[in-house]
Amino acid sequence: MRTESTKGPLPLSFPIRGMDLSTLREVEKCGGKFYDGGGAEDAMAILKRYGMNLLRLRLWNDPRSETGEPYGAGNCDIDTVMHLAGRAVKLGIPWMLDLHYSDFWADPGKQIPPKAWTGFDADETERAVYGYTRDVLEALIAGGIAPSVTAVGNEVSNGLLWPLGRRPDYDNITRFISAGIRAVREVSPETRVMIHLDNGGDNKLYREWFDSYLARGGEDFDFIGLSYYPFWHGPMSGLGANMVDIAGRYGKPLIVVETSMGFSLTDYKDKEGLTDGQRRGMAAREELASSLPWPMTPEGQRDYLREMIQTIGSVPGGLGQGLVWWEPAWIPVPGSHWASPAALEYIHERGPGGNEWANQALFDYDGNALPALGALSEYR
Repeated sequence: MRTESTKGPLPLSFPIRGMDLSTLREVEKCGGKFYDGGGAEDAMAILKRYGMNLLRLRLWNDPRSETGEPYGAGNCDIDTVMHLAGRAVKLGIPWMLDLHYSDFWADPGKQIPPKAWTGFDADETERAVYGYTRDVLEALIAGGIAPSVTAVGNEVSNGLLWPLGRRPDYDNITRFISAGIRAVREVSPETRVMIHLDNGGDNKLYREWFDSYLARGGEDFDFIGLSYYPFWHGPMSGLGANMVDIAGRYGKPLIVVETSMGFSLTDYKDKEGLTDGQRRGMAAREELASSLPWPMTPEGQRDYLREMIQTIGSVPGGLGQGLVWWEPAWIPVPGSHWASPAALEYIHERGPGGNEWANQALFDYDGNALPALGALSEYR
């Protein structure tokens, strides 16, 4: 176990059996509870019992409006991240920092600079990335919770910090990501660095992106992270083929750092306490589920996870090194929404809010552990 005097990151163990629990503190504050056949328990403790050996947490720079209204979705500021990471470290679980370089969600459809960086040119943005990353790592080290892995940017398939770092401007993309990597290496040299793209079955994207980054002298990194959601990213065979190709092409270990699959198509409106006009509803809904080879049932979710484990294990040279399930504990409770009105204004979306993810968690709507966790415990 880690001692109070230990400042370096906890060692990783493989294969990675990770969980992104970025909304957990918010869900708990809103009354969410978790069970595994008995009384209520800490979700982290339950997941550790089933084999979780990495916690993933996203960090937003300033997830509040200028008048202080929280953006929601866990309101993942540095205090929230330190709270959750501290809990993991006390349980002996290493953790991964996911830097968004935004005040809210950053993904292939939006990469909005933090409010404090508005109007920066490329030189100023590069310095801001470096300085911010240094400050975050220094705060985590001072708190005795250095991350074992840091992802410099989140799903940067289309770049980051738009418009300056928007694909195909690989010059600025390379500058900004390299600035973050340099900061991690200088402040926490034991922390391993990840570059993370989405659409894990798109081999053309991965080749273009990493070829362009490396051709421009981008800083070295330790892992390639992939997102793969079966209802958005095509058949799992495409993910497997892409992983085999990029493992050989770049020689980097691969982690499917975001994945999930539904366990139900039953609505959970009554659990959220929202009207139809206030909620977006399930992201993985019936029209998407109909194209999948796995039914959206607890057993289908379990079988999906088993096939994902097999796909990762088929990457030659042992370079398929694990997975992270995205938001397994984001159960539906009143008050935990993917975006508040202030957040929607920041990202220029109409909404509405609500919980889009509850039918893809690894706990049912009442917080009971699901059979897919048994498949996780088999992953060795």
